[in-house]
Amino acid sequence: MEKRFIACANFFPIESVYWWQGRIENANEIVSLLKTRKENWDKIKEEVKKIHPYEVPCIEKFEVEANEDYEKWIDKETI
Repeated sequence: MEKRFIACANFFPIESVYWWQGRIENANEIVSLLKTRKENWDKIKEEVKKIHPYEVPCIEKFEVEANEDYEKWIDKETI
C-alpha cells in the first residue's frame, strides 16, 4: 500500500490442502486480492516474493473489468 502499487487489498482466511515435498500438507492461509493497474504486475510479483514466508508463493493474475468509476479510482490511487 505504501508504495502505491495497489489501490486496495482484500484478505480472506482459507484452509488449504496441497502437495509439498512429496507429502500432503494442510494449512490455514490468507488469500489476498490486490487491486491495481496492469502495468504494476511485475512490481507486485517482486514485492510479494520479498515479503512472503513461503518458498513458492502462489502469485496469480486475473484480468478483470470493473465499472468505469472504480477503474478510474484505481488509476488515480496507484503509480
